[in-house]
Parts: sequence; C-alpha cells; structure tokens
Amino acid sequence: MIEFITPMFLALIVGGTTVGIIFGAIPGMTATMAVAICLPLTYSLGLENGLALLLGLYVGGISGGLVPAILLGIPGTPSSITTTFDGFPMAKRGEGEAALRIGIVASLVGGLISLFVLYLFAPTLADFAIKFSYVEKFLIILFALTVMAALSTDLLLGIFSGILGVFVALIGVYDISDGGNGKHRLIPPGMEYWLDSGFSLLPVLIGLFGLAAILDQAELGVPKGHTADELKVGKQSRFKFSVFKGQGTNLVRSSLIGTFVGILPGVGGSAASILAYSNAKTFSKNAKNFGKGEPAGIIASESGNNGLTGGALVPLLSLGIPGDSTTALLIGAFTLQGIQVGPLFIGNSPDTWNAIIFAMLIANIAMFVLMYFAIRYFALVVTVPKHLLFPIILMMCVIGAYTINYGIMFDVWTLLIFGVFGWLATKLRLEIAPFIIGFILGPSAEVYFVKSLESFGDLSIFFTKSWIAGVLWVLILGSLVGSTLLSRRARNQDVSH
Repeated sequence: MIEFITPMFLALIVGGTTVGIIFGAIPGMTATMAVAICLPLTYSLGLENGLALLLGLYVGGISGGLVPAILLGIPGTPSSITTTFDGFPMAKRGEGEAALRIGIVASLVGGLISLFVLYLFAPTLADFAIKFSYVEKFLIILFALTVMAALSTDLLLGIFSGILGVFVALIGVYDISDGGNGKHRLIPPGMEYWLDSGFSLLPVLIGLFGLAAILDQAELGVPKGHTADELKVGKQSRFKFSVFKGQGTNLVRSSLIGTFVGILPGVGGSAASILAYSNAKTFSKNAKNFGKGEPAGIIASESGNNGLTGGALVPLLSLGIPGDSTTALLIGAFTLQGIQVGPLFIGNSPDTWNAIIFAMLIANIAMFVLMYFAIRYFALVVTVPKHLLFPIILMMCVIGAYTINYGIMFDVWTLLIFGVFGWLATKLRLEIAPFIIGFILGPSAEVYFVKSLESFGDLSIFFTKSWIAGVLWVLILGSLVGSTLLSRRARNQDVSH
C-alpha cells in the first residue's frame, strides 16, 4: 500500500508545493498555469511521482494567492479576491504578518476537510457510477457541460463555448471502433496529414492556460515591479491562535462550501471564496466589521478556496469529469501514463488512489509549514520582475509542447494556435472552462451517444432508460432554468439602479 512513499515522492510534493506557492504569490500567475507548465515533466516521473508534483503545485498555487492579496491588496489568484477585503486593511494597520498566518491556518483546515470529504465520498460515488450504462454516462457529461454553461457570465456564450470545445475535439478520423466510418471530418483542406488524430490534448492545455496568460499580461505591458518597502508585512501585531476562538463554525462551514463548489464541474475557486465569505458575513455578529480588517473574513475566504482542492478531485476520480480547470490538466497526467479516470479507476488502481490521498495530505502540511515559518521570504516573491520571469515560462511552454509527443513540431503550432485563441476568447467573452471540458469530454460523449443508439435504437431511451436518467434530466433543466432566472434578476437590478 505504501510502496509509492519514497524520498523522491516526498521531495516532489514539497518541491511542487514550494513552486506552487511562488506561482500563486505572483499576481497574474496561477496554480493552473503552474500545473500546465510542469505537466510535460511528469512523463518521465511515472504516475505516482508525477501526481505528487502536480498536486503539490495545485495546493501551493491556491494557497500562495493570499500573499499579494493581503500585502498589496492584489489577488494573486482569482480565488483570493475576497481575501483582499479584510487582509489588506489589516496589513495597512501593521498587522500583515498576523493576517497572513490567519489565512495560512485557515487554508490548512480547508484543505484537510476537503481531503476528508474526497476520501469518503469519491469511492462511494464511483461504486454507484459503475452501474451506469452508456445512456447515463452521456447524460452525466451533458449535465457537466450545462452546469458550467449555466454558471458562466452569459448562458448562451457558455453553451456555445462548450459545444465549440466538443467540435474541436472531434477533428480528425472518425474511428471505426467508436462507431464511425474511418474517414476524416472537420479538417480544413490540406491539413489531413497533421490533423489525422486531431489536436493533441497537452499542447492545447499548455496553450490555453500557459501561453494565453502570458499574452494577456504582455498586452497590459510589463508592470512596474513592487519593492520590498511596499510590502506591508508589519511587526506591530503578533499572530495568536486565540483569534480562531469562536470561529469553528465559520471554518467548517466555509471549508464545506468550498468543497461542495469544487464538486460542481467548472465553477472555480473565486465562486467558492465569494460564497464562503458572503455566508460568513451573513451569520456573523460583527458583520459591520467585514471589509475593514475582520479576521473572520480571511478565515472564510481562505478555508473556502482551499476547500475547493479536494472537492474538485471528487468528480474527476469517480466520474472522469474535471471539477475545475486545474483538475482538467490532471487528466493530461493520467493520459500520459495511459490511464483513464472514471468509475473503475479507484477499484482498479488502489495504489494510485492511496498515493493521491497521501500526496494531498503531505502537500497541505508542507504548505502550512513552508508558509507559516517562512512567510517573510515568500512575501519577497512579489518583487520578482516579470520581464525576467515570462521569457523563462514561455521557453518552458514551447519545450514542453515539443517534447510531449517525442518531438512533433505541429504540437508547437498547436500551442501557439490555442494560446492566441485563449487570449482572444476572453475579448470575445467566450468561456474557457466550458470549452476545455467540452474538448476533453466531447469524444467520450460522442461514443456514449452512438453506443446508446446502437444498443437501443431510439432517442427516447435517453429519457426512459432508468430513474437515474430522469433525475439527470431534472438537474440539467434545473441548472438552465436557474441560470436564466438569476441572469434575468441581475438585469432587472441593473435597470433599477
């Protein structure tokens, strides 16, 4: 059971967590970007060691975002937005170090609670999902896509982005083993040689989450670096664990909110922290102090966004559906090792399942130890000039894309194409999360749809196969109707103001 626990395994977790914290602490760089850049390295490491590195990057990247959020009022990652509300006012009062340590402890609790939920819930859900036929598997993917579309800023653009991702994934030969005719489809004339097998997953992911972020930052111009004097770490107020007295309910509630949000496909850490923060404010006796340097606000935000880490792995490992963009990248690590995640994964690969749980546990502990005792050194990461950093990251993206399939130059072009697409997509208000989930799950959805029709021969089977199909249709329609009503209410409020 514990054969995977080697010095290399532990070193990769700690190293990954350290690098993840650094990425999270630099505004504009995220955990997703860190995982995308380091993904090609996992090929030579093996599955358990590769996952140790990536999960360390994931946990560290989510946690590191609190550093600039508190010291500069600039969220290092999208999930740290609400940390700025109370963290930065505390820093301005000279309580920056205390605020940082409050966030670090809350991050640890959120991560451990979500890990506990993952350990208990994922195997149960997987055992249940084993009974699914092709019909239920297709509807699960359809539900995942509609949830992500429904939670997008624009429902129609979210649906369009997901469908576009599915169509891009279908480029190539329609494989006979999948019920196809063995002919090319959706390929521009003259590109048949290069796109015979479609776009390779990993260069697409690195382009969308690595290169696109660099292009976005480059468009804004290289910002003036922050100096060490600007960092409001402060020495006036020492951190005391007594600040958590009476915050047990807030900690557990916020962690569970983050975990639940993580289980929903494609929602993201910003939604987790905002929901946890708003609930903490609603139930607090000191609601008027929120936004003015209230420790309970930092506790809610950081436990909520770190609760996402374990929750997002639940649908990935039990259903094969990523919970967020970072766990979508983890599918790439499994793909590199020829392993498919889904209902059979936990039962068929118990060593890998145990390695994931252990890696998440060590990563959370490493994050706490590193940040709690060396937070002043990690704070200095904010001062690293981006004009030195971005060329190194760009070089790593290109090398990773080129080597991932043993030196295919078209993969570098794929990186460039999807990097530019990811950069333009935000300007066109397209949603990257539904697109990438559609790209990853599109081929499987097609296979399940075709196999369902081959087995039962009638579209009505998608509505009448089982009670599970009925429940999934209710959830699909509920997510769409709910999104429509919420967007209409938001528009009415805008008009009234």
